[in-house]
Amino acid sequence: MDDKDAKFLICDDSILARKNLSAMLKSFGYTNIIEVSNGQDAVNAYMHEHPTVALLDIVMPIKDGVTATREILEYDPKAIVIMVSSVGTQTNLREAIKAGAKDFIQKPVEEDLLEEVLNHVLNG
Repeated sequence: MDDKDAKFLICDDSILARKNLSAMLKSFGYTNIIEVSNGQDAVNAYMHEHPTVALLDIVMPIKDGVTATREILEYDPKAIVIMVSSVGTQTNLREAIKAGAKDFIQKPVEEDLLEEVLNHVLNG
């Protein structure tokens, strides 16, 4: 698969954060983007849409990003989940990685870092 064909799931309760991530992905040439606003919707969307990469916030209503990550990886052990959060404490980072996240990006997201992380998870 050409990595520009990748499908992305963005999950953040902030519409501004979702729009910013979506705009960055589009600037990299990605167009297949799904946006949801809570962890439960992320799990449901993952199961229905099978995205290539899921970008999840940690602190969200209904279900947090770490719990959603665990559930997504129970459903699909090969899922690529990247946490994108302003709650960048060591504890959160440890919990996210322990849950199976492949990486962690601190908000506000720097475009260069997002591109580097995506290149790494998509191309090895």
